[in-house]
Amino acid sequence: MTRTIRCISPIDGSVYLERQALSRDAAAQAAAKARAAQPAWAARPLAERIALVQAAVAEIGRTTDRMAVELAHQMGRPVRYGGEFGGFEERASHMAGIAAEALAPIVIEDSDRFRRLIAREPLGVVLVIAPWNYPYMTAINTIAPALIAGNTVMLKHATQTLQVGERLGEAFLAAGIPEEVFRNVVLDHEATEALISGRHVDFVNFTGSVAGGKAMERAAAGTFIPVSTELGGKDPGYVRADADLDAAVAGLIDGAMFNSGQCCCGIERIYVAESLFDAFVGKAVDLVRGYRLGNPLDPDTTIGPMASPRFAALARAHVADALARGATAHIEPAPQDDGGAYLTPQILTGVNHDMQVMRDETFGPVVGIMPVTGDEEAIALMNDSQFGLTASIWTGDAAAAEAIGARLQTGTVFMNRCDYLDPGLCWTGCKDTGRGAGLSVLGFHALTRPKSYHLKKV
Repeated sequence: MTRTIRCISPIDGSVYLERQALSRDAAAQAAAKARAAQPAWAARPLAERIALVQAAVAEIGRTTDRMAVELAHQMGRPVRYGGEFGGFEERASHMAGIAAEALAPIVIEDSDRFRRLIAREPLGVVLVIAPWNYPYMTAINTIAPALIAGNTVMLKHATQTLQVGERLGEAFLAAGIPEEVFRNVVLDHEATEALISGRHVDFVNFTGSVAGGKAMERAAAGTFIPVSTELGGKDPGYVRADADLDAAVAGLIDGAMFNSGQCCCGIERIYVAESLFDAFVGKAVDLVRGYRLGNPLDPDTTIGPMASPRFAALARAHVADALARGATAHIEPAPQDDGGAYLTPQILTGVNHDMQVMRDETFGPVVGIMPVTGDEEAIALMNDSQFGLTASIWTGDAAAAEAIGARLQTGTVFMNRCDYLDPGLCWTGCKDTGRGAGLSVLGFHALTRPKSYHLKKV
């Protein structure tokens, strides 16, 4: 039976669009076409593959006006912030720029007796399972290097952002990349798992929940198909006594609240040196009280609805648990808070790690703030988490930040910034955040396999 996939708009709960999911057989046929097309795609010169990917990126750039409106309808981000083309282009362009060096063979010896080298070969068919919270940028992280490296790609986008997958498919086709080389597919969970367990694809990149990541690994069990996972976090910020207070408040609160807190690397807990704690909280509360919750299509709205009432319910539950355990809420309920997708952003103090809001991923515009006596207590608290994606340290001492960072269980250490993805650095995590390597030179290595050549000259 064919399943209908519906995108429900958080603006008003209406059906924004609906599509028919591919059956298991149709999905397998699409993968077979991608596999058949892969050798010819890989045989094209690297420069040609790069140019085609860049042309597709430029095609997206010609439609940025509609991007912001479509994202508002699908996942609730206010139109005032525009679309995602800046980060989308930055990531794709960086990967295009480093491709030749990243994919070049490592020559061990080239003498009159031997030629020994390690080459990099594409894996084959790459399945990208993209999330809804930054639907263009997260997708391109893998799509661009996978295609440049000579793989073919199947994109399965999140239900909440079905239209983004279609727009990407249209752009890559318009740029001259054959549909068999890059194909957007609408799949349900059953067909997705069947593609993996049946070895119809050769690599899986999944961004989503821990439960979703476990499902991917179960589907791949025994197939030896690599599964790269980025499963979110509970990212901490630490404000040392020597920090620039105003910069720390502005950076960390934006990192906690932007996109209605729906960021994998968003700030979900903040630890502040005791000497700065009261001032930090006061400035943070004043900042958040100035937000305007409302319809994301209104250019005056600064914080929109969460992508689904279900996600907002989890954030409300975390706040309720904290308040029941003695925490203090500093932001009064907004008139627009409807008990559904429209959620008042919240700052909590009097929190501790017995509370869900400091332990479990909230993925909403809620942050708990705790005072700490110094580096040792901050390090212990930052590491007291099942997740490890990013950590943000605010200080005037770069050496101290690096020393603290060396002791943190995390994929990325920031100093005096947060909630950012640097395409020149490896995007990775540890613990329940998952495993994998995205972007940077290591992103190309993850999407290719090494092949060794030992050539004896006689």
